[in-house]
Amino acid sequence: MEPNSFGGRGTCLFNMTNEELWKAVLGEMELFVSKANFTTWFKPTKILSCKDGSVRVSVPNGFIREWLQNKFNKQIIESVRNHQPEVKTVEYVIGTADLPVLDRERVFQDIIKEEEVMKDNNSYEIDKTTNLNNKYIFENFIVGSSNELAHAACVAVSKSPGKTYNPLFIYGGVGLGKTHLLQSVGNKVIADSKGKKVLYIPTEKLVTEVIEAIKNKTIEDVKQKYTAMDVLIIDDIQFLAGKETTQSIFFEIFNALYNKNKQIILSSDRPAKAIPATEERLRSRFEGGMMADLTLPDFEMRLAILKQKVREKNVNISDDILEYIATKIQKNIRELEGALNRIIAFTQLSNRELILKEVEGLLQAYLTTPFSRINYQAVLKAVVDFYEITPADLTKRSRRKEVVKPRQVAMFLLREDAHLSFPEIGVKLGGRDHSTVIHAYEKVKKEESENEGVKQELVLIREKIYNSFNQK
Repeated sequence: MEPNSFGGRGTCLFNMTNEELWKAVLGEMELFVSKANFTTWFKPTKILSCKDGSVRVSVPNGFIREWLQNKFNKQIIESVRNHQPEVKTVEYVIGTADLPVLDRERVFQDIIKEEEVMKDNNSYEIDKTTNLNNKYIFENFIVGSSNELAHAACVAVSKSPGKTYNPLFIYGGVGLGKTHLLQSVGNKVIADSKGKKVLYIPTEKLVTEVIEAIKNKTIEDVKQKYTAMDVLIIDDIQFLAGKETTQSIFFEIFNALYNKNKQIILSSDRPAKAIPATEERLRSRFEGGMMADLTLPDFEMRLAILKQKVREKNVNISDDILEYIATKIQKNIRELEGALNRIIAFTQLSNRELILKEVEGLLQAYLTTPFSRINYQAVLKAVVDFYEITPADLTKRSRRKEVVKPRQVAMFLLREDAHLSFPEIGVKLGGRDHSTVIHAYEKVKKEESENEGVKQELVLIREKIYNSFNQK
């Protein structure tokens, strides 16, 4: 039987299915590593394919991919070859082993083409020198309670780059407007000061550029390019996680710009302290300036965004339809706009106004579970899963070491990441006095700064927390 490139019923050599091969490998790795390591690094993996001497494995994120490649790849390949001797390489791919899922009931699929839905995205120009898109300006950014601090900080920086908040670190979930705000700063600086050198770059592109420079022995040219900027804007800085060489080079660039009072603006999908596998010296630089978060927009803000988009596109969409979209699409602004574009495309192609029932059918693909903010349940679940204890262990009065430490870590994270008060934490964890919680918090905080093992455990638990809410 020929191998199936997506796993499933396909086989490798010796008539072993892909699933059987990977199950055997995981069984061996479970004996080789601790339970916590196995749960963190291996349990969320699946096999994608096995053919032509190569095994492809699906992993949930870049952090796990980097860790498996750097720490366990040799053992994994040896284990695979125990069962399939002709395998030469193992490749780790971010994503799931499932084929892409089509939208549920793709209503009007034949007439609503992707280019019609997204055509407005191509009507703006990206400057090849700065990488800035001229559609991202402060004037078309809707401000509400979920983003007013980040917006105010960005406006202040655009007026006095390098003098107000430096660095400026903006963080929040996917599709909440980070890129819009960052590029608005750059566009405003250029509009007000023609001589300023501004550059916007996604972190992944920066990493690629550094890798190429190292290979071509032109890394000093790259450093000079970035340190010549007046305003450097780096998007999705969390993708520096695990990339030690790039982190070291960026640290030099950061210091050079900072010492010359040049503006540095960074964005991330999580707070700096929750970015895994990042050098402490770099993380402390990120936290040394102004940090502002973006949270989920409320109903009024979502409706205001929709009404502005309708005005910009000069189309007629009834208020009841806009209110329906604002009520149902809560996950992020990007999905909100995507849903509206879908409605507009059908309206224009059919040359008539829609009724609410039709809108309900058109938006089936967008009607997902609302995005979850980090809450105490997410923190407790991550702690319980990581230490392999039960939820009851966190609340009962046991003094066993294997329970006390996870409970103290939970208290620390509930304070740091879920932002609960000490009395609230005490109530959540079995009615403990707030002084007990304070003691636990201070103990773990001290260990985080002094004990590398504890620091890495906290990073891994935070990775679980932030992955869980970003995937909802």
